Amino acid sequence: MAVRRTINYLNKDFSDYRSQLINYSQAYFPDTYTDFSSTSPGMMFMEQAAYVGDVLSYYLDNQIQENFLQYARQTSNLYDLSYMYGYKPRVTGLASVDLDFYQLVPSIPSSSGADTLYIPNYEYSLYIGSNTTATTDSGQGFVIEDPIDFTVSNSLDPTTVSVAQITNNEPTYYLLKKTRKALSGTIQSINFPFSAPQEFPTVEINDGSIGGIIDCFDSEGNEWYEVDYLGQELVFDGIKNTNVNDPNNYQDSDNTPYLLQTKQVQRRFNSRFLSNNQLQIQFGSGNPADTDENIIPNPMNVGLGLPFERDKLTTAYSPTNFIFTNTYGIAPSNTTLTMRYIKGGGVSSNASANTITQLSTNLTKFLKQSLTSNTAQYIFDSLQVNNPKAASGGMDGDTANEIRQNTISNFSSQLRNVTADDYLVRALSMPPKYGIISKALTQKPKANDPNTTLDLYVLSTNINSNLTSASKSLKSNLRNYINQYRMIGDTVNIKDAFVVNIGINFEIVTLPNYNNSRVLTECTNTLQTYFNINDWQINQPIILRNLSILLDNIKGVQTVSNITISNKAGTTSGYSQYAYDVTGALQNGTIFPSIDPMIFEVKYPNIDIVGRVVSLGQGGGSTANGGGRNY
Repeated sequence: MAVRRTINYLNKDFSDYRSQLINYSQAYFPDTYTDFSSTSPGMMFMEQAAYVGDVLSYYLDNQIQENFLQYARQTSNLYDLSYMYGYKPRVTGLASVDLDFYQLVPSIPSSSGADTLYIPNYEYSLYIGSNTTATTDSGQGFVIEDPIDFTVSNSLDPTTVSVAQITNNEPTYYLLKKTRKALSGTIQSINFPFSAPQEFPTVEINDGSIGGIIDCFDSEGNEWYEVDYLGQELVFDGIKNTNVNDPNNYQDSDNTPYLLQTKQVQRRFNSRFLSNNQLQIQFGSGNPADTDENIIPNPMNVGLGLPFERDKLTTAYSPTNFIFTNTYGIAPSNTTLTMRYIKGGGVSSNASANTITQLSTNLTKFLKQSLTSNTAQYIFDSLQVNNPKAASGGMDGDTANEIRQNTISNFSSQLRNVTADDYLVRALSMPPKYGIISKALTQKPKANDPNTTLDLYVLSTNINSNLTSASKSLKSNLRNYINQYRMIGDTVNIKDAFVVNIGINFEIVTLPNYNNSRVLTECTNTLQTYFNINDWQINQPIILRNLSILLDNIKGVQTVSNITISNKAGTTSGYSQYAYDVTGALQNGTIFPSIDPMIFEVKYPNIDIVGRVVSLGQGGGSTANGGGRNY
């Protein structure tokens, strides 16, 4: 009869293995081996076995540990786990900066006679192509994504015009200025030849600090699109807002230059980092020469005896055939793919202010070709670039802890709008070329609209940075944008918020020995800063006491004797069409917004904020619309 052995499975290190082997030998082989001294041959074999057990235990523990995101330490495993959870680690962080582009243009008379007016001659305007690179003196490059056309000026892309040169009291040259967002790095290109189609072919880019892929085209000029996963067949596609693309709303092109649409694409790929300097790119498995019905027939056609169709109902089809359809995109074949990517970033790319002054002009040209050669060369040489503020955002890539935290956060959100705040953030993050959402507010719908999940109130801005209602094109773009992240069953109504323009009149008493004009100017500037529309939100009330405290804290102000808030309405005067009873909305020193979402705006701060210095006891107290209502 076999002896039942007692084995301890809790031993994990060398000393425990050694001790257990000794105890095991003494318990089950007491007469076979008795020499357990450290120099005996038997102990040598026991310690060798303990050594092997300790090493194997370490590797097993390490392999188990590397399967968990919270405990994995190897970079390759962290990358694999993060991709499994839907997060793409950053191997480099690209710095961003606002670049100012300048050029001169000659003046041209717009009228004749004694009162001749001169305007810029836009025939000498330059066109700077997309992906143009500006560099610092040390060679750090910054790339602009969008082209520059100095003849275009709208709320999204204003052109600043100033007089640059005056001769005989007449302007001879004007200075044009454009601002563009630029990313640190340089544009690199690589070719990948493909022969016969293969399932899920992969290629790799071995280059340090890859910031991302710009575009990819094959030899026939077809564009290949990067997607988050190969099963994603819809991508965002922006087309110019013209009368051809949108005959009904092309008038909105000034604030909505592009229309956001979804596009179904077969030519697609996804990418993933294998290490800090290795980017793997994978394509689909479908063969463009085969139709999906040749692989998985349409059940409606089975048995009909149609040409090239299946006619046997007993034929079995493997579920793996789905892999060979175009479900995951097509595989490139008999072509060469040219892929451009941006390389750079890192902490060193955070260039200081006024250091990005060199410009590559190989993508720069005149919009009009038949120009005076000498003048054209002078204008071309006048093109300059500068960064008034330092570049920021450059990082050396995600650390191990950042990968863990970002992965958990990304997995929790699932790139879906779940809460009202999710819809709010998504609306404000829509790319500007599809229109700018300046203000947004989410509310639960009214009881009489049970089919709506959420009401999303939005406002845009015009070329003067004043609030305005969102155009139809902008709302359509926003609807298409948030629809990609909408939960199934959610219904979102996009509505206009109301803009109520206001004016502020105030009276102060100054301290003796202070310059009244200087104190009054400082008070006015302080209120202009306070009512800067960038700092105000929809449904934010006006607290009069806060205004009084703000002015009281200005040096030289003895007391604030009166603050009056009035409504400015009327399109003929340049204000909003909506009138508002400010006096009726004043309660306990607070002017409340209406039930319908709205925002207070001081549209013309230089003329709508007026103050005066009065003698002590002369003021009338803080009011709304001059009604004399104290707070």
